[in-house]
This record gives sequence, C-alpha cells and structure tokens, in this order.
Amino acid sequence: MNDQDVLQYFRDAGALLEGHFILTSGLRSPTYLQCAKVLMHPDKSAALCGELARRIVVALGPGAIDLVVSPAMGGVVVGYEMGRKLGCPAIFTERIEGAFALRRGFEIAAGARVLMAEDIVTTGMSSQECIACIHQLVGEVVAASCLIDRSDGKVDVGVPLFVLVGLEVPAYESDNLPPELAA
Repeated sequence: MNDQDVLQYFRDAGALLEGHFILTSGLRSPTYLQCAKVLMHPDKSAALCGELARRIVVALGPGAIDLVVSPAMGGVVVGYEMGRKLGCPAIFTERIEGAFALRRGFEIAAGARVLMAEDIVTTGMSSQECIACIHQLVGEVVAASCLIDRSDGKVDVGVPLFVLVGLEVPAYESDNLPPELAA
C-alpha cells in the first residue's frame, strides 16, 4: 500500500477536506483529515491499520509489542485495530483535569513494551503527553504510530514514529494566517 492508496481511502470516505479549519492544537489549516470518517468503515480501518502493523512488525520483529495505548478520542479506534492486528490488548488514556490518565480499570504492567497509537500527528503534543503518561505508569514505549503525520517527519515524539503517510500540511497561528485563510 503506497501513499496514494492511503489517501484514496480518505478521499473515498469524504475525509480529506479543504477550507479553513481550527485544529485541536488551536492552529489553523487549509486541509483537514477526518479520520473518523474513514475509521467508521471496519474494512477500511482493518486495511489501513493492518498495513501500519505490518510495517511495525517488519521493523521491530514479531512479538515486540505487549500493549497498545492510545490517547482518547482520536486514537481509540486506531489503537483497538492496531492491538487486534498485533495480537495484543489495546487500552486508552483520557484527560482528567487536563492530563492524560488511565481510567476504566486499565493498567500497564511494569516493563510492558508499549506502542502508542494515534490517528493523526500534527504538533505531536497529544502523542508526547500520552507517552509521558505511559512512562509514569512504568510502561516502556518502544514506538509510536499514526495513520497520517501532518508534519511529514518534522515532529519528534521521543520514540520511533511509524506512519502510513507523511504530509506537509501547513498549519498557522491564528494571528499569522495567509491571506487566503484570513478571508
């Protein structure tokens, strides 16, 4: 599966949008990828996450991951599907008073080899916060993953980041918009 194949999944699902968008980070962008529109289709999420899991296994070897942990909300479906494809449990963190934490009886065993799985990385902030939570709970984050890296490899989340597609999608502060977005 190549970059164009992946992006076609987004186009077919009406999930590759153009306009003026305010991202979770607060940045503004002319392009938005709505992963939920793709992931709502089990066959599409299985294919995309299957390819991402395959790349991780090729790089790290079979059995290198004990647990998948994702940040809610965007990473929940991706995390579940990655766990299914990698043959290990998948759990998610949630924000409690502004910080990621585990709830719902989820636990991370000391020394568990963890994959942090996201849908999209833009600034890497959510990924870094989720990774910090995993470390605090004594898990060993061996890698991170996402379907789309909007920074095209510029963001460093502190561990190897496996991606299906890296895109250089511009993002701007609200007080520094180009004329076409300011309009």
